[in-house]
Amino acid sequence: MPAVTIRNLSEETHRALKVRAAHHGRSTEAEIRDILELAVRPADRVKLGSLLASIAHEAGGLSAAEVKHFDQIRDKAPAEPMRFE
Repeated sequence: MPAVTIRNLSEETHRALKVRAAHHGRSTEAEIRDILELAVRPADRVKLGSLLASIAHEAGGLSAAEVKHFDQIRDKAPAEPMRFE
């Protein structure tokens, strides 16, 4: 698992992290992990698949004939892994 070192963190910030961690009943390291996780992966983020599905739904979706047509022309061959040779 990756590790991160944070340099030049002020004493005030470190102390605030310790207090916040204690308030939440966890270690400072666990608190920092939680803060980072929420910052880069917010719960309300829009996921591409959900967004595309909602756009299709708003546009009226596909008819049964269109679904059948796309299923017939879809490439059903398994994907080939990438080669870096």
